Amino acid sequence: MSLATLDTAEHPNLPAACTTLFKAKAARQLTFEQIGAQLGRNEVATAAIFYGQAKASPEDIKKLADILFIPEQPLKEQLTGFPDRGRSVEMPPKEPLIYRLYEIVQNYGYAYKAVLNEKFGDGIMSAISFSTKVEKETDEDGNNWAVITLRGKWLPFSRF
Repeated sequence: MSLATLDTAEHPNLPAACTTLFKAKAARQLTFEQIGAQLGRNEVATAAIFYGQAKASPEDIKKLADILFIPEQPLKEQLTGFPDRGRSVEMPPKEPLIYRLYEIVQNYGYAYKAVLNEKFGDGIMSAISFSTKVEKETDEDGNNWAVITLRGKWLPFSRF
C-alpha cells in the first residue's frame, strides 16, 4: 500500500497542523480513504483538511485525534482557524500531476464554460457548494483510468 506523505520543502507555507496530521497518518499507516471513512467524510475532503485547504469541524478534530492518536487539545489549537486556501501551490504548478489538472483547465476550460453556459445560462459553478470524488476504473485491457467527478451548485449571475 502506498501512502501520501508531506514534503514540507515542497509546501513551505502550510500551517503547522499539516505536519502534525501527516506524521500521525504515516505512523498509523492509514490512507485518506480509511481516515475519511472513520470521519464520515469523502477522502478528498479529508485530504483537504490535511493540506489546510478545508476547515475541520469540532467533531472532525475529535475524531482525527482518536483515529491518529494525537492529543486533542494541541490539534484543536492548530485547526481552529480559517483555512488560507490556495497558498500551497504556486501557479502554474510544478508538480506534474497537479500541472496536468491545471493543463486540463487550460485546454478545455473555455469548452467547459461554453457547454455549461448553454446548459445552465450565464453563471458559474460553485467551488463552495461543491463535492468531488476520485474513482479508479480498469478497462477490459487492464488499463487503469482516473475518474474525477466535480459537482458544484450552479450559481446564476444576478441582474442589477
